[in-house]
Amino acid sequence: MREKKTKNEKTAEQAAQNAAEETAVIAEPQSTPNTEPNAQSAVKELEEKLKSCEDRYIRAHADFENIKKRYEKEKYQAIDYAHEQFARDLLSVIDALEIAYKSADETADEVAKKIKDGIGLTLEQFKKVFEKHGIKETEGGGKFDPNVHNAALQVDAEGKESGEIVQTFQKGYTIKGRVLRAAMVSIAR
Repeated sequence: MREKKTKNEKTAEQAAQNAAEETAVIAEPQSTPNTEPNAQSAVKELEEKLKSCEDRYIRAHADFENIKKRYEKEKYQAIDYAHEQFARDLLSVIDALEIAYKSADETADEVAKKIKDGIGLTLEQFKKVFEKHGIKETEGGGKFDPNVHNAALQVDAEGKESGEIVQTFQKGYTIKGRVLRAAMVSIAR
């Protein structure tokens, strides 16, 4: 026999030895008394991390849904109130037309009467368009409400209770429940 082993024989012997070692490792029990509590604590730690991550996910999702609802609401409000400034600018035009209508003399000639009728029709059209877009006049009489009225004067008035509106100087308007312009009024003391 030869004393020198060939490369193939050495490789075969090494492979057999490695296989025997792997079999021995597999056959050994995997958990030792020291590693089992560590594994249980690791499992508990991972379960706590999972619960924490789930809780953070649920909170983040809820925050996202709330933000989404808020932006949706703000979007619809922006659409609803987009023409608010334009409507506010038209209020002075309506005021001027109302003053012109009230000051027109009925006893004047035929042309003045037709002008007054035209102003009246224009005011009616303004009011219809305003109603179509949710713009309404605030009530001028009754009890003073600081949310929709602006008290310009306090006067002594017989037959009126304290805080009751005596006279309206300028009409107030609301747009879909929001005050567009507060009515300027005088109230009883």
